[in-house]
Amino acid sequence: MTYTLSDFDFHLPPELVAQHPAAERSASRLLDGRDQAPVDRIFRTLPSLLRAGDLLVFNDTKVIKARLFGEKPSGGKVELLVERVLSGNQVVAHMRVSKKPEPGTTLWMAGEGGFSATLLGRWPDANGTLFRFVLSNDAGDNPYTLLERYGHVPLPPYITHSDSAEDAERYQTVFARAPGAVAAPTAALHFDEALLADLQARGISRASVTLHVGAGTFQPVKTENLAEHQMHSEWYEVPLATQQAMAETRARGGRIVAVGTTTVRTLESWAQSGQASGDTSIFIQPGFRFQWVDVLITNFHLPKSTLMMLVSAFAGYDHIKALYSHAIAQQYRFFSYGDAMLLERTTPPPAAG
Repeated sequence: MTYTLSDFDFHLPPELVAQHPAAERSASRLLDGRDQAPVDRIFRTLPSLLRAGDLLVFNDTKVIKARLFGEKPSGGKVELLVERVLSGNQVVAHMRVSKKPEPGTTLWMAGEGGFSATLLGRWPDANGTLFRFVLSNDAGDNPYTLLERYGHVPLPPYITHSDSAEDAERYQTVFARAPGAVAAPTAALHFDEALLADLQARGISRASVTLHVGAGTFQPVKTENLAEHQMHSEWYEVPLATQQAMAETRARGGRIVAVGTTTVRTLESWAQSGQASGDTSIFIQPGFRFQWVDVLITNFHLPKSTLMMLVSAFAGYDHIKALYSHAIAQQYRFFSYGDAMLLERTTPPPAAG
């Protein structure tokens, strides 16, 4: 069957969009969607739903304080959302401003005691939608230091409050390691140290990949014909230790459990390209042949989003539609700070070798 954008639309009551995280990470709800009949659970019961010998693969990216506020030499307000940190104190950013400044213009960011951002041009080429800046201050701090000191947590557009100390802690996984994301791998936000210890005690292993989630994850699909959609690009890495752990898990009959759609995109990009690191713009939609992921833990996604298409490809379109209807009827909390679901792949894994 050929799907169009409208097939992935649904009505979500606005009050179900979670504005704040659950009081405890693992106290969020978990919709167990492995069978046809959904089961309502609490996230901390996850270890009992997996098997000894399974391997959970997490995305260990770290959200940077990527949102910056400043002004042009004229005094006009400007907002930057840093998408990627380059070498030479350079960054690539989205720019929100009434009138775009010319290359060579120096912006002053973060008010008194802040730092300068000099516009070098568009990125990745002269027609690019992003902008390249070089950041500097008197102390010679690198971009990561400047962002941590002066930046704001880049909360998703559907969260309506300004970032707070709570967001700085909770819009970050407990095992975040590699700075570079502007959006959290939200399925992993439900894991706390007690839950990780329970998994280990039950013989369920852990491994990590890195995918620096970009702001493009929130960009809407605008074409009814999905073949015309241009996916955003994100940087990923699958370490050798993780490759070996996955191969050993498959060899002993264990399952690969992906924590979040970013982990799915990373593992399946590696499977398709054979490249353990690089940029990926993989678009997973119904009909996709999964090669690595057997089980998926994921939050609930935006209507008409590529992530709705990914989970439909993984667990079946009709099944996902039914699960979302159940979640809305039972008032699950949606999106980044919302609840989670547990899914199994509808197709068997590829033959070994």
